[in-house]
Amino acid sequence: LHGVRKGDLKATIRGINEAKLSTIAACGDVCRNFMACPAPIKNNSLRAEMQEMAAALAAHFRPRTSAYYEIWLKDGDTSEKVHEVVDDEEPIYGKTYLPRKFKMGIALPEDNCVDVYTQDLGFLAVVEGGRIIGYNVLPGGGMGMTPAKKVTCPAVAKRLTFVPPDQLIAVAEAIVKVQRDFGGRADRKLARMKYLINDWGLERFKATVEEYFGAKLPEPHPADVTGVDDHMGWHEQGDGRLFLGINVDNGRIKDEGDFRLKTAVRVLLAKYPVEVRLTALQGMILCDLEPGWRGEIESILRDHGVPLAENLTLTRRYAVACPAYPTCGLAVTESERVMPEVLESIEAELRRQDLIGERSAVHMTGCPNGCGRPYTPDSGLVGKARGKYTLYLGGSAEGTRLAFLYDDMVPQEEIPTRLAPVFAKWKAQRQAGESFGDFCHRVGKEALT
Repeated sequence: LHGVRKGDLKATIRGINEAKLSTIAACGDVCRNFMACPAPIKNNSLRAEMQEMAAALAAHFRPRTSAYYEIWLKDGDTSEKVHEVVDDEEPIYGKTYLPRKFKMGIALPEDNCVDVYTQDLGFLAVVEGGRIIGYNVLPGGGMGMTPAKKVTCPAVAKRLTFVPPDQLIAVAEAIVKVQRDFGGRADRKLARMKYLINDWGLERFKATVEEYFGAKLPEPHPADVTGVDDHMGWHEQGDGRLFLGINVDNGRIKDEGDFRLKTAVRVLLAKYPVEVRLTALQGMILCDLEPGWRGEIESILRDHGVPLAENLTLTRRYAVACPAYPTCGLAVTESERVMPEVLESIEAELRRQDLIGERSAVHMTGCPNGCGRPYTPDSGLVGKARGKYTLYLGGSAEGTRLAFLYDDMVPQEEIPTRLAPVFAKWKAQRQAGESFGDFCHRVGKEALT
């Protein structure tokens, strides 16, 4: 929520809590929100177990302080409580909390929709015989960097160990405590866990985690990420109902001209007051829909100029943009507001080269801090100066590796021009089924220039 006046802040936060949401740990040097797949798939033991594990981890690392309640939710003249007051003792964070924010996520190999390798600590479920036998533990991801400080860098997580489900929370706590006690505190730009791992090396980091855990840890399981699903369009929910993924361009629910997504959402939720979930690719999911509602829901979307998933290119469905101007104080140039125009120009070039049906993920941010995860997709655009971007290539939609810097200080209007010859080489030289990012990674920067 942008533009909240200081005098309205307490009422705003209280209203969020009364709606059964919370802003606790949304900021500060603690474990932030814990990410898991938002698809509401029912009667699926794997999904249910993974969601339960995500909830258990989120609850375990939730700050215990009662200060949040005291400051934002307590009514001084009554005994009314929105949340129970808890003991202020912090068994995990201690008196110093963490050196920096800390993010976690959990995913399935075939559906890394939460970009598990970009988290400070990721968990990849390993499935054998139709059940989760454990998790590969992936520490040390993080997208932020400061170009003026050359020692900063984006990173994807390392494959540390394999852990059975009943040990996962204890191992996660050991990792968080190692970061608490040894993470950098002298310079906040170097305080994320990725820098501790870079400085120590994975072997020393693992040995220290073992000390905190109290036992040796095995090598990771061979399982790794194989795919990602944006969950857009209609899907069977597993209980006789459906869920519908609606693409939200750049994360902004708005009305603009004939495109009236904001009004469409209001109409849909007034008529069908169902649960709504958000995705890490800036989409939204309407849950628990009766099959008989499908025709009318599609009609409402069409009447408001909102395209269905099958009418969107995969490039648009897998695109991400950060807010940037005018709401982010860190932005050095545009992102969210210009991304539709940038995507249209990229789509036009893909269409011209008969590549429009291919999936090629593009992420854009208005500065190098990387909140839109621009360093891991097929193409990344990172704001460098007003109207100019650094172009990264060679990542993947699956988010398993870093892209390389291909071109710098690219004016916005020249982005499709700079990509056009690379698209042409991809079309002419790619191997069977090879994605744009995989092709760029295989041949390397020199072969593309």
